[in-house]
Amino acid sequence: MSKDRAVAKKGVFARRKRALELRARTVQETRRFFGAHGYLEVETPHRIPSPAPESHIDALPSGPWYLQTSPELCMKRLLAAGYEKIFQICRCWREGERGSLHMPEFTLLEWYRSGSDYRGLMEDCEALICSLAQALNLGSTLAFRGRGIDLGGPWERMTVRAAFQSCGGMSAEEALARDLFDEIMVEAIEPGLGRGKPTFLCDYPSERAALARLKKEDLSLAERFELYIGGLEVANGFTELTDPGEQRDRFERENAARRALGKPAYPMPEKFLDELSEMPASAGIALGFDRLVMVFADAQTIDEVVAFAPEDL
Repeated sequence: MSKDRAVAKKGVFARRKRALELRARTVQETRRFFGAHGYLEVETPHRIPSPAPESHIDALPSGPWYLQTSPELCMKRLLAAGYEKIFQICRCWREGERGSLHMPEFTLLEWYRSGSDYRGLMEDCEALICSLAQALNLGSTLAFRGRGIDLGGPWERMTVRAAFQSCGGMSAEEALARDLFDEIMVEAIEPGLGRGKPTFLCDYPSERAALARLKKEDLSLAERFELYIGGLEVANGFTELTDPGEQRDRFERENAARRALGKPAYPMPEKFLDELSEMPASAGIALGFDRLVMVFADAQTIDEVVAFAPEDL
């Protein structure tokens, strides 16, 4: 490396130091929060025989196995074994994800608790983020992307149907039928969410249920939400599906979709499916830890809040 490049790279690392100090404090306070609320911190393997088959998420192979895209399957097996409240801060990998908001290797905070549903997780999110902001001396209003984000509760709740009606130019059902759902979400809906106050976008169409339970009163909708702060998606939570037959059918449909896209299908996570019927009514959530630090640090890109971006290696 030339002297000029070395000096430039040293400057990049120096500029990241303040964000990394904030990140370290956020990790410490996150652990303190969950410990105070009776959660057990767990560590599950990073390398697994199969990820949850999803058409839009590609796992990185590691020999005949894969690096985890999420600790979800292993953590749910712990719920099935009788664990009631667990959390984990861990590294995850997804192939082909690189941009101002994405890294192929990133950090997730996931927590699960039995006897709860997605409404309880929304309350957890409010409590966690408000607690962290207070502990980090950030106040009750966060400065992010040139706006003040008011953390005072209750946070906004908006259904996917309402979001498409007001901003999408068509219904969610029509968008799905025309294969425009994801495009409209990214371009027309997400940028306006959570701009003055964090927003929970909830009740996704059943076609986007992933591993979430469907609503008993309306089977066309899933008990799923995503949390947005300043137009940035921060978390994705479910009331968990506990029916192994339905979950297997969903995985098979996702693998079929992967084949149609020219992607390899994944092996069925048989041990997870075998134990799923033992899992009690539960709720779980994946929160993008890097993105949460972005919000706290008022960072524009994910590169600003990690020690090394892929291009630094």
